[in-house]
Amino acid sequence: MKIVVLDGHTVNPGDLSWDSLKSLGDCTIYERTSPEQVLERAKEAEVILTNKVVITAEHIAALPQLKYIGVLATGYNIIDLGAAKEYSIIVTNIPAYSTPSVGQMVFAHILNITQQVQHYSDEVHNGRWTNSADFCFWDTPLIELLGKKIGLIRLGQTGYNTARIALGFGMKVWAYTTKSRLQLPPEIKKMELDQIFRECDIVSLHCPLTEETKELVNAKRLAMMKPNAILINTGRGQLINEQDLADALNNKKIYAAGVDVLSTEPPKADNPLLTARNCFITPHIAWATTASRERLMGIMIANLKAFIAGKPENNVVK
Repeated sequence: MKIVVLDGHTVNPGDLSWDSLKSLGDCTIYERTSPEQVLERAKEAEVILTNKVVITAEHIAALPQLKYIGVLATGYNIIDLGAAKEYSIIVTNIPAYSTPSVGQMVFAHILNITQQVQHYSDEVHNGRWTNSADFCFWDTPLIELLGKKIGLIRLGQTGYNTARIALGFGMKVWAYTTKSRLQLPPEIKKMELDQIFRECDIVSLHCPLTEETKELVNAKRLAMMKPNAILINTGRGQLINEQDLADALNNKKIYAAGVDVLSTEPPKADNPLLTARNCFITPHIAWATTASRERLMGIMIANLKAFIAGKPENNVVK
């Protein structure tokens, strides 16, 4: 079986092993693949594995040996599923592998914003504490989380995990969710979307990107938020209208934002969030802890073995 990994560097830049995958067939691993290189590199492949390289209908039609596409991520919008179905190609994804790590990143951003650890560490190393007239100093608000309201937009696995962490800090957890009140534990309160934006101290996005959720966060909803509110996004960059968020931050309509995703990745140099006030940005790494990537690769192997056995798992082609 001919296996081609199109962008292996993303999930395994060298700290993990491909040996389990290599044991399943003739395996070629490319660090990165441009759109123009896809057909040449995959021309004999029965199995393609991809993290971010797009597989179009044209690719699928031109690859007669192809039987299986494994997406090395949870989201699978990079694959033309209609074409895959037409050509009877199995497409699998990797669900829930990064749930603990994403919740951790949500609170890494929240704690960075509320405690400003990096800011104060930099100030101390620059000599400010050494030269201080007092035993301590601070020049930003220091915000306690106990009793604060956090609003979670959708309550899938990452939302639930984030809720559990928030409860550990003594926060009040509200959620906008399709689940009924009877399906929720008593410590999580179901709320309408706009109520969450109006009343919560922190709003955290955990919804997929769809036509309905694109630019869910826009000038209208940002205007509803408290001036001391914090917005967190570890979902998808296009959930937010970035110019509207930059304007809200720069005009002090909300206090701060912590985002791990942007609408274009890597971002363009003129992305307004890069220069916005109190906007803290990490480079889409919530999923990328070593433990998370080890789980991803384990599920990748399990998915492929199930396909070989004729019993596909995590097949997203309906």
